[in-house]
Amino acid sequence: MLGSPFEMTVVAKDTVEGNYFIQKAIAEVKRIEYLISDWIPTTQISQVNQNAGIAPVKVDQEVFQLIERAIKISKLTNGAFDISYASMDKIWKFDGSMIEMPTEEAIKNSVAKVGYQNIILNEKESTIFLKNKGMKLGLGGIGQGYIADKIKVLLLQNGCKSGIVNVSGDIFAWGKQPDGKPWTVAIVNPINKNKVFATFPLEDSAVETSGSYEKYVTFNGKRYSHIIDPRTGYPATGIVSVSVFAKTTEVADALATGVFVLGVEVGLDLINQLKGIECIIVDENGVVHASDNIDLKKLK
Repeated sequence: MLGSPFEMTVVAKDTVEGNYFIQKAIAEVKRIEYLISDWIPTTQISQVNQNAGIAPVKVDQEVFQLIERAIKISKLTNGAFDISYASMDKIWKFDGSMIEMPTEEAIKNSVAKVGYQNIILNEKESTIFLKNKGMKLGLGGIGQGYIADKIKVLLLQNGCKSGIVNVSGDIFAWGKQPDGKPWTVAIVNPINKNKVFATFPLEDSAVETSGSYEKYVTFNGKRYSHIIDPRTGYPATGIVSVSVFAKTTEVADALATGVFVLGVEVGLDLINQLKGIECIIVDENGVVHASDNIDLKKLK
């Protein structure tokens, strides 16, 4: 679903109740996908994209507020996270077909249409307008987290007291396992995948991991990840994975992308200023960095 692996675990009294919860979750994913996907031409986000530079588009409050929150995170990360990244020309290829680096000019031009500052919101009318022709919104960096949060809320309302939703690595866990223990999540070092360096209890909270260990290109001995800095057009360098812990998956999702682009020092500095949010970063040398309130020694 969502073009991604989707996994749902629920604690229920029997199979009938379990299936009921799972079906509810699947229906909710589809509902939101048909609002915010930029792949499906009839969704509200696709209509906003189709009307870029032409006219504002009226959207549901739910969609409007999601875009509003996404822009707040763009401001917080100085544009390292930006939902208008979808306006970027795809000049980098991570499928092995790239034999040389794009030119500086091509890289600069590739991000000419990107800029969250050009997303115009009208709260009174509930409209979204993209100022420039060719601009596009893509909710890949926040939409999956949003969906995980919505599933959890819906299932709790329907009597599911405990479960885990995992949308392509965006994980939210609530309640306890059947044996009364908290759900736990393991963080692996992507450079040595057999090595789990920390396990965390997840109690009514979320974790999201962004990684470049599977998709990257190397030029002149430098590794360029598939996560591209929307401000410059250059791929992020220096980090292979970022895990962000937060109270909502949406925030963890967006901040993981932002931190990846900002780099180890600036990324950790940002996270250390945010209440209730923690972060673990693995750099390209396999060195593990953690935000102030995480003691890795205690977690092993």
